[in-house]
Amino acid sequence: MTARRLQPQQRREQLLDTGAAMFAEKPYKDVFVEEIATRAGVSRALMYHYFPSKRDLYVAIFKRASHRLLSRANPDPRLPLAEQLADGIEAHIQYFADHPFEAVAINRGAFSDDPAIQVIITEELNVIGQRLIDKLVAGGRRRDVTEIAVEGWLAFVRSACVKWVQSQKITRADLAEMCLRAFDCALGYVAPAPTAEDVYQQTPEPSSFWQCRRGVSDVLVRL
Repeated sequence: MTARRLQPQQRREQLLDTGAAMFAEKPYKDVFVEEIATRAGVSRALMYHYFPSKRDLYVAIFKRASHRLLSRANPDPRLPLAEQLADGIEAHIQYFADHPFEAVAINRGAFSDDPAIQVIITEELNVIGQRLIDKLVAGGRRRDVTEIAVEGWLAFVRSACVKWVQSQKITRADLAEMCLRAFDCALGYVAPAPTAEDVYQQTPEPSSFWQCRRGVSDVLVRL
């Protein structure tokens, strides 16, 4: 087998692209290195030269995807929170639209407990989530509850984007609005940090919950 000559970085990117496409098509356990090499038009030896194992290839795909997303999801911190959220969600959606195979591949759940994957996920959450958490806490939110809410919301956004890129049964605008409303539902229910005069957390007004629920329902009706 004679592969078209490429520079090392170009070859590595080609193998990552090919692997991402195949992991998107089939579960991790059903993808074999030999198949990836054949589709890429390279020998097994060359494949193993770049990636010693299938796991190494998958981790590299995951890491590249995370770096691509982080490079996009970096809204201007000087903007109001609402605009930062809108820009961040748009960055997520655009990433998934530009790299559908990669996005689906890394969200199949393979090696979700692998230490290398966990490091990448933690870094991603730290970069994206921490900026948001810090801004909310600075505005008076409780850090412990806010961290849970933000992490859960980011997981929702990722899952919704994966589902959208696979089916695209709703519009891009509806997807963005759904994510924004989900944030409002999750974070609108987070109480401010207690002060010396207010030791106990106040119960949120029921109207806030029902208003949020109606807002989400409005989106779902249109879908």
